[in-house]
Formats: sequence, C-alpha cells, structure tokens
Amino acid sequence: MAKRPLSETVRELGALSTVGLSFVLAIVLGAWFGWLLDKWLGTRPWLFFLFFFFGLVAGVINVYRTAGRFPK
Repeated sequence: MAKRPLSETVRELGALSTVGLSFVLAIVLGAWFGWLLDKWLGTRPWLFFLFFFFGLVAGVINVYRTAGRFPK
C-alpha cells in the first residue's frame, strides 16, 4: 500500500470531522425553522415535526455524500 501525503490525510480528517456537526446542525436548523413557522402560523406542532424530518433527511444525505468522497 502506497503512503499518502500528510496534507491529504489532514484534509480528509478535517472533512470527516465536520460530518457530525453538519448532521446535528441540519436537524437543529430544520426544527428551529419549523418551530418559528408554527409560532407564526399557529399550526403547532405540525411544521416543527415536518421541518425536523426535513433536517434529518438533509443531514443523512450530507453524511452519505461526504462518506462517498473518500476511498475505502
């Protein structure tokens, strides 16, 4: 197995370390936006759950795309 340059390893490590943060952030932003819309429109709790689900899906897609960039 050929050794990879340190810069490439550090770049991959940096990209992978942001996966968890972006996953949680997508969920939190979706839930927050749904909560704001629920508060504004008086539709509690439906938009909260809908946008929470959208955030969850967006987070999973982001993890899948990020994981697909790296060779196994």
